Amino acid sequence: MPRVTRQHTVAHHLVQGGLTNLKLTEEAQKKDRPGLYREDGFSVRSYLTPDGTLLTVVGAYGPARVMTRAEIRNRLQQPYIRYTVTDDAPGLADHEQLVRWATGEELQARKRAAAARQAPLVAQLRHRHSEQDAEDAGQSALF
Repeated sequence: MPRVTRQHTVAHHLVQGGLTNLKLTEEAQKKDRPGLYREDGFSVRSYLTPDGTLLTVVGAYGPARVMTRAEIRNRLQQPYIRYTVTDDAPGLADHEQLVRWATGEELQARKRAAAARQAPLVAQLRHRHSEQDAEDAGQSALF
């Protein structure tokens, strides 16, 4: 059973990430016309799962709502924020995403994936550093 996610906490993380909170009412969110808004941003609402857990749904609005969805996912799935963003819950529109706390397994998988993506760069930096150390050691013998 997932832990409760609170709307104001999710909104706070997104605002801290540079996104605009449109603070739409439930009625405005249910009209399902995300492209009509002039400004790119998001709005949050509550979602009750079948097992009774209260989670948060984040909707992306504005002309670039697809990019806003990607920014929402990227921001909330950072290691220090620890949420998981999905779009497979029943009753969600195509511009909405469900936010829940990440499990330990998900966090470990993200950490391994990040390490695998960074491995070539880390190896290159270590190689340059060892070359620089060898070069410095050779020059110090001359003095």
